[in-house]
Amino acid sequence: MDYIFKNCKVYRNGNFVSEDIGVCGGVFAPVVSVDGATVIDCKNKYILPGFADVHVHLREPGFVYKETVESGSLAAAAGGYTTVCSMPNLIPAPDSPATLAPQLDAIKNTACINVLPYGTITKGQQGEELADMEGLAPLVAAFSDDGKGVQSEEMMLAAMQKAKELDKIIAAHCEDNSLLNGGYIHDGEYAKAHGHRGICSESEWGPIKRDLELAAKTGCKYHVCHISTKESVELIRQAKKNGVDVTCETGPHYLILDDSDLKEEGRFKMNPPLRSKADREALIEGIIDGTIDMIATDHAPHSAEEKGKGLEKSLMGVVGIETAFPLMYTHFVKTGIITLEKLVELMSINPSKRFGFDNSIESGNFTVFDLDSKYEIDPEKFLSKGRATPFEGYEVFGECLMTVCGGKTAWQKEEK
Repeated sequence: MDYIFKNCKVYRNGNFVSEDIGVCGGVFAPVVSVDGATVIDCKNKYILPGFADVHVHLREPGFVYKETVESGSLAAAAGGYTTVCSMPNLIPAPDSPATLAPQLDAIKNTACINVLPYGTITKGQQGEELADMEGLAPLVAAFSDDGKGVQSEEMMLAAMQKAKELDKIIAAHCEDNSLLNGGYIHDGEYAKAHGHRGICSESEWGPIKRDLELAAKTGCKYHVCHISTKESVELIRQAKKNGVDVTCETGPHYLILDDSDLKEEGRFKMNPPLRSKADREALIEGIIDGTIDMIATDHAPHSAEEKGKGLEKSLMGVVGIETAFPLMYTHFVKTGIITLEKLVELMSINPSKRFGFDNSIESGNFTVFDLDSKYEIDPEKFLSKGRATPFEGYEVFGECLMTVCGGKTAWQKEEK
């Protein structure tokens, strides 16, 4: 017996049960003896299945000054994650087994949790020719050109047909470049009042509408990244009712903030942008009724210099993998909007089921949280290289104490 967790509440088949549990060789086992075991008192603590984030940017290879597989995976473990899917906007872009190889090497040598890479949809993410999807399929979680929308309907149709043949997911960054007009925040009241160029909602929901029609036509597994508009929610809701094989994600920042919360700081700039209050309310309804399947952070670290140029000139992207669970727990579970069980579904069960990986407690993937612990979000304490978060200074509940991945301790809070 390696560990014995006493007096804990454990997530079992959709419910929480109180029990003492043992861990031996990375898997749960009956507690028969305490001899040689590390005994951890978990009174008022919760053992949850490891979280899964299908949308993170680990920046390696190509941008290691922003993040690395090592720093990003450690930050993820500190946030309770045991599996993350790394986005492909890298140098080189992983559009073939050869260009994917440097990332796979970094994962093998430095990741402390399960890191599953995406392959690109198109070569070099240029939208002009399909990537080597067949060669990549056994090596990647799914296909995405995240950071860029596939502009051509014909190219997306070809990608979906190939993905259907390979039984892989197309995870789409939906953005119509022809509608951006140099915008960088939501085309709403704040933009008008402060003289900023806005991004219209149709630039997101227009491509989603197109892709849903293509997904219905091809039968492809289709996943929509980081939705932010009320129209996106309704389109996906109706598509599900019509039998389209579609799932989607949104991030904590879109559920907690809207454009009335903007400040003239780069830490409030991301893509898609914070939308209106009506959009935020529609997203919340979407997680309640199941239209939105999962929470994904779109963890996107940049350097302090890149994020220190205000709303207009800072790069887009915020970090979130160390704060997602406490923010969601504080703002949605403690307020009674959703249950803790529902949050576990959004952050672990649903992404694992959709993307086809085993992230269960029973397989040695779990995280221990003290839900009574109250603290202030301090970016200077992040393990990620990125510091830009719109939630700096927010008071939250829910502190990660330990994360175990594949039976091995990936991260543990230091005793004071």
